[in-house]
Amino acid sequence: MIRVAAVGDIHMGPDSQGTLRPAFETLEECADVLLLAGDLTRHGTPEEARVVAREIKDLAVPVVAVLGNHDHHDEKPEEVMAILRDGGARVLEGTETVVECARGRIGVAGTKGFGGGFVGRSAGEFGEPVMKEFVRCTRRSAEGLRGALERLGEQHCDVRVALTHFSPVPDTLAGEPLEIYPFLGSYLLAEAVDTAGADLAVHGHAHAGTEHGLTSGGVRVRNVAQPVIGRAFHVYHLHAPERIPAAGPAPSAR
Repeated sequence: MIRVAAVGDIHMGPDSQGTLRPAFETLEECADVLLLAGDLTRHGTPEEARVVAREIKDLAVPVVAVLGNHDHHDEKPEEVMAILRDGGARVLEGTETVVECARGRIGVAGTKGFGGGFVGRSAGEFGEPVMKEFVRCTRRSAEGLRGALERLGEQHCDVRVALTHFSPVPDTLAGEPLEIYPFLGSYLLAEAVDTAGADLAVHGHAHAGTEHGLTSGGVRVRNVAQPVIGRAFHVYHLHAPERIPAAGPAPSAR
């Protein structure tokens, strides 16, 4: 059983230093990895990123993160990512990483994602250039996620997790106003997950949403925005395939 801890939308600033650290220090007892699903800062400033970096530095389990829209607000996402990496996080954007633990190999594919809406009520790549670019931004994110998941499929992972900030399904947005669904996620992310395959999809962003959802292909989706889960993190248990011991040398004839 592989244990995946996850949380998003912690929105840290200088006045919140140390608030999550005591809980994070218990991770060794209950989890094999910590996933951070974006909106780690309030305004995406380097100062706020350093708060997050200190909160996660030298934890007993690996930390994997994606950025959220708040982390882009100060228009310094590369600097924010560098600071988080200095704090020990593996920060993904259309990329993947493999976490080795005693229970198996955990593959994580990550992207921020973007909006656009869901099947039957989604934005199209048509019309004004700015509208086309809006949808293309989501499409690029989804293609990056799919590629990362496919590469993980070649790396003998026991489980694969898709980590995003924006939601891949409308299920986990239930509780949010319908009018803002197009700005909370896109079906293109779910298509990427279902096409490439995953055991779990984790996202944040929707503070008034719902924790549990499912892609049309049957992949479990979890909204781990901190206002939704109501705790420092939540732990999800994934069943890794049973490993068959390698055959030993044939006994010598006597």
